[in-house]
Amino acid sequence: MTNQKNNKAINIILWIAQGLLAVMFIMAGIMKTTQPVEALAESLPWVTSTPVELVRFIGISELLGGLGLLIPSIFRFKPFLTVWAALGLALIMVLAAVFHASRGEFPNIGMNVILIGIALFIAWGRSKKAPILPKS
Repeated sequence: MTNQKNNKAINIILWIAQGLLAVMFIMAGIMKTTQPVEALAESLPWVTSTPVELVRFIGISELLGGLGLLIPSIFRFKPFLTVWAALGLALIMVLAAVFHASRGEFPNIGMNVILIGIALFIAWGRSKKAPILPKS
């Protein structure tokens, strides 16, 4: 009985993590894909010295990753894609941390590390601890 309660608890925690991370990346992705660079620069100063195409690519990647955290699991259609989305977002955050380090923006790396941890937790949880099974 305890194991079943643990699995239910971890499943709930994973859904919360997926939801929060998805909302964050979907919002960030929409912002980077739709806002003019001048408006983005107010909250993200690095965009002014980064090619606009790269900023848009990052935004699209974040948007798709955020959707990938939720849609395959909610509809139980190829739910393994949720694991891949989480791993992809972790990779984006590793690259973001390297980017910020190369620019000496060390205070920004803390959030990257937190997001990497959450994404890896989701990947582990949905692949090993509480996988979502596809519809049969």
